[in-house]
Amino acid sequence: MTVAVPVPDAALPFIVPAEGIPAGVDDARPHRTEAAAITGAGPSAQLWISLATIAGFLVLWWAVTASGAVAPLFLPSPEIVVARLGRLATEGFVDGTLAQHLGASLLRVFAALGAALVLGIPAGFAIGSSPIGRGVLDPVIEFLRPIPPLAYLPLIIIWAGIGEAAKVLVIALAMLPPIVIATAAGMEGVDRNRLNIARALGASRVQLFRHVVFPSTLPSILTGTRIALGAGWSTLVASELVAATRGVGFMIQSAANFLATDVVIAGILVIAAVAFAFECGVRVIERLFVGWSRRG
Repeated sequence: MTVAVPVPDAALPFIVPAEGIPAGVDDARPHRTEAAAITGAGPSAQLWISLATIAGFLVLWWAVTASGAVAPLFLPSPEIVVARLGRLATEGFVDGTLAQHLGASLLRVFAALGAALVLGIPAGFAIGSSPIGRGVLDPVIEFLRPIPPLAYLPLIIIWAGIGEAAKVLVIALAMLPPIVIATAAGMEGVDRNRLNIARALGASRVQLFRHVVFPSTLPSILTGTRIALGAGWSTLVASELVAATRGVGFMIQSAANFLATDVVIAGILVIAAVAFAFECGVRVIERLFVGWSRRG
């Protein structure tokens, strides 16, 4: 007869590691993706190719505007847009500087992200671990997932008014499905052997979740967060069309009404830069906390 021996919390991660290869063991060997091995292009080469692509786009933009093929009203030159960015930072536009507009937008996005994480992660665990949870929550997520946020924006205005709550709710609804789906997928992908070993060693349900399930699911949660940030940031402009007085989307819409194309392009560039910063930030977090997932 086999007797399960309770395992202390401090010992379980060493017995049933979720990290696969411990940090530092495999670091001495060079890692290359299959695509890089086939093409011979490493990370450094890819970086230079990306920089060359951006430089080529800027040169083409400058050439088109310098030749006069397009009127400055419709496509201002890069110099004009950069100068306008400087004035937006100092003088502002529509009763707010660039920092004020950007701060209002970031506040809405992070408030929506917090709400989506608080609701989405438990929902994803419920879908991935329980047939009842899947039966109850999966139809709701599959109903929300394909609907563009603009489709239910009028209904949200009726329910929540035209204040900040409506804007945050629209963004949160765009962020929720990716987080739920990614968490559920990560939950379903937990190695059953690790769970069985932990159970055989007497691990409690809390220990199973803390040392096996959650660490194994964390890479999927962070991937879902990356996707959700992109979805929420792209929904920002739509949400700020509703009685907003600050925000990058509001600034772009106001500039379009006055045919201030340089402000519109400057706002688009700011949105792209912030989205890129979000992506880089989440990738750094992934390397710090779940870097083992890339090593298999």
